[in-house]
Amino acid sequence: MEQLSQPSTITIDGREFSLDSLSAEAREQIARISAADRRLQELQVDFVIAQTARASFAEKLKTLLPA
Repeated sequence: MEQLSQPSTITIDGREFSLDSLSAEAREQIARISAADRRLQELQVDFVIAQTARASFAEKLKTLLPA
């Protein structure tokens, strides 16, 4: 499996920083932000799936109701 290389710099509020120049604590916060961003993306996908399922259930329910 191909491994993706990590960027050596990061831009925060328009300022570019070398990751090597940041403290371990700052790098940890960057990792936490990245993890939170990934989780938010996953949740957005889950939200769309739930919306689609709900719409499908509602359409099915309409077919089951008396006229």
